[in-house]
Amino acid sequence: MADAMNFDLVCPERSVASFMATEVQLPGSEGDMTAMINHAPILTTLRPGILSASGADGISEYVVTGGFAEVKPDGVTVLAEQATKRSSFTQEDMDGLIEGVKALLDLSDEATQNSAGKTYADALALAGTLGFSVA
Repeated sequence: MADAMNFDLVCPERSVASFMATEVQLPGSEGDMTAMINHAPILTTLRPGILSASGADGISEYVVTGGFAEVKPDGVTVLAEQATKRSSFTQEDMDGLIEGVKALLDLSDEATQNSAGKTYADALALAGTLGFSVA
């Protein structure tokens, strides 16, 4: 595949995906971004959202709950807190994510309130994007 780069998506318990990709769209905590071959090196944090990678087999989409992405000229490595194929992500998974970020928001202090509130809002937006209800 011409103009392709390495793409690796891992979470603590397993490797989720590894293939050659032409572009990777990342849900960055400071805004969405698209990485392609020869991208300038960058390390970014991720928010809850949809990560997509275009490869020889088409577009693969994953729901990530947060983590980090390292973009280099020859590839993208994503270290996700949790990552699930979009097609396998369920209402139950969404409920667990919302419950977890809500608990963090409830426990946050003045110093972390803003960040926790943003993560909660990102999780609610993800639920809407995926067509899931929020209890």
